[in-house]
Amino acid sequence: MFHSLGKYILLLRLSFRRPEKFSVYWAEVMREMVSVGVGSLGIIAIISVFIGAVATIQTAFQLVSDFIPKTIVGGITRDSTILEFSPTISALVLAGRVGSSMASQIGTMRVTEQIDALEIMGVNAPGYLISPKIIAGVTMIPLLVIVSVILGLCGGYIACAASNDVSTADYVTGLTDGFNPVIVTVCAVKAIFFGFIITSICSYQGFYTDGGSLEVGQSATRGVVWSCIMILFVDLIISRLLL
Repeated sequence: MFHSLGKYILLLRLSFRRPEKFSVYWAEVMREMVSVGVGSLGIIAIISVFIGAVATIQTAFQLVSDFIPKTIVGGITRDSTILEFSPTISALVLAGRVGSSMASQIGTMRVTEQIDALEIMGVNAPGYLISPKIIAGVTMIPLLVIVSVILGLCGGYIACAASNDVSTADYVTGLTDGFNPVIVTVCAVKAIFFGFIITSICSYQGFYTDGGSLEVGQSATRGVVWSCIMILFVDLIISRLLL
C-alpha cells in the first residue's frame, strides 16, 4: 500500500512540473473540460431531477404528523440535496463515466507504447496526459454539482406539483426558511476534492497499466472502485470537520 501511495505522490509531482509548451497544455485542458463538463451534463441532469423528486416524496411520506408544518419538506430536501445527494451521488456517477474513460484512455496509450514514445521525444508524459485531466476535473465537477443542486431542487418542485402531499407554495417557503450558508461551503469543498480524487486516481491506474487489453479493463475497474471508496471516505472526513 505504501509503495502504491509513493508512486501516486511521485506521479502527481511529475504531473505538475513546468510545461514545455504552455499552448499545447492549454489546448489539452480545454479539450478535457469539454469532455468532462459538457459530456457529463446529460446524465447529471437526469439523475439530479429524479433524486430531488424522490427525496421530496419520501420526506413528505415520513412527515405524517399534523403537528409538523409541511414547509419542513422543502428545508429537508434542500439541505440533503446540497450536502449529500448532489455532490456525492454525482461524484460516484462521474467516477464511472469520466474516471473509467480516463483510465482506459491512458492505459491504452501505455500498452500501445504511445507514452514511451512521448518520453523518448522529451515530453513530460504525466504532465501532458494527467495534469489537464486533473485541472478539468477540479474545475468542471464543481460546476456540474451546482447544476445538480439546481435541478434537484427543481425536481422536488415538480414532485410537489404532481402530487397533493405538499403544495408548491409550502415547498418554496421551506427552501428559503432557515437557510445556513455553511452547507454551500461544504458542498463546494466536497465537489473540489471529489474532482481531484476521480481524475488523479483513475489517471494513476491507467498510467501504470502493464499488459494488454485485458489489463486496461482491469485498470479502469480498479480506478472506479478506488475512486468510489475514497469519495465516500473523504465525504465522511469533510462532513466531520466542517459540520
